[in-house]
Amino acid sequence: MAKSVKFSDCLLEFNSIMADVEARRFSPIYLLAGDEGYFIDALADKLSTTILNEAERSFNQITVYGLDSNVGNVVNLCRQMPMMGAYEVIIVREAQQLAKIENLVHYTSSPQATTILVICYKNKEQGRGIDKRTAFYKSCVKNGRVFESVRPRDYEVDTWLTGYISNSGFKINAKALAMLKEHVGMDVARMAREIDKLAVSMAEDDRLITDAHIEQYIGISKEFNTFELNDAVLKQDVARAMRIADHFAHNPKNYPITLTITVLFGLFQQLFLLNYLIWDCRRRGVALPSDMELLPKIRANNGYAVRELKANVGRWNNRRVFGILGLLREYDAKSKGVDSGGLDGGELLKELLLKIFTLQ
Repeated sequence: MAKSVKFSDCLLEFNSIMADVEARRFSPIYLLAGDEGYFIDALADKLSTTILNEAERSFNQITVYGLDSNVGNVVNLCRQMPMMGAYEVIIVREAQQLAKIENLVHYTSSPQATTILVICYKNKEQGRGIDKRTAFYKSCVKNGRVFESVRPRDYEVDTWLTGYISNSGFKINAKALAMLKEHVGMDVARMAREIDKLAVSMAEDDRLITDAHIEQYIGISKEFNTFELNDAVLKQDVARAMRIADHFAHNPKNYPITLTITVLFGLFQQLFLLNYLIWDCRRRGVALPSDMELLPKIRANNGYAVRELKANVGRWNNRRVFGILGLLREYDAKSKGVDSGGLDGGELLKELLLKIFTLQ
């Protein structure tokens, strides 16, 4: 069984290929495959704008799409000689839709030195990866560069995101980072777009992204969002939590109760896991793992979240947390119309929060 690629390995290879392309160290074949489309597109775009200059691209760069092409056509294109240039560049987009792609082995087993073939194969389109047992895949490994694009887990995306922000010439504080991730989710491409938008919107001498910038340029209210609701609940700030709930109640399309309950469930699940780890470490007489080690163990998104959880975990013993997890399941059903008593989402959320704060 092939060893699965870690996200950290994916980033290293991504940066390595980017550096080689920038230095004009090209390979005859690039097989860019995996389930995270952002990195595949970024590498393909870099290759498409770097290998040839604008004038050369008119004659020597051809892009085809898997659904509209066939293996024979791709092979014929690859065997052409460049016109007035060093390379012929053939880019196959959506290659997962190319029928009998494994037959490309007739070319990839003996590629031309004057052709650069870029194959973009996104697993998500068919729900399966490229077959690494085929002669086609093995020939790409032997004669070119193979890149496997891996989706990050929640606790892994910080490494890439902070690096992307740094490469854009900025820094970001912990709260702004947490707000951005909470708003965007694990959509890497969307994260990149939001950072690019920030980069062109901020003042020239302003290099630190704060929660105020997130609110101003991305449109996330720094006071009324699920991140702030979680924070208020975690710190048992009843007045702030109810004020946020009231705002949610008046904007149900932007803050659906099902999503809010899911976010709250994640918070109390993390508290439950952290409480258990603290108890287990005391039982064994060992130190609690570091914040970075805790990230995957408690399924937190970032170091800021871990620090906040550790600072407030004493407010929530696991008997109480277990009861709250039961409440959240109950109100999730109510939000979907089961024994809701005719209450709308906003009223259900306020009732739920009051029960969370009073449960002992």
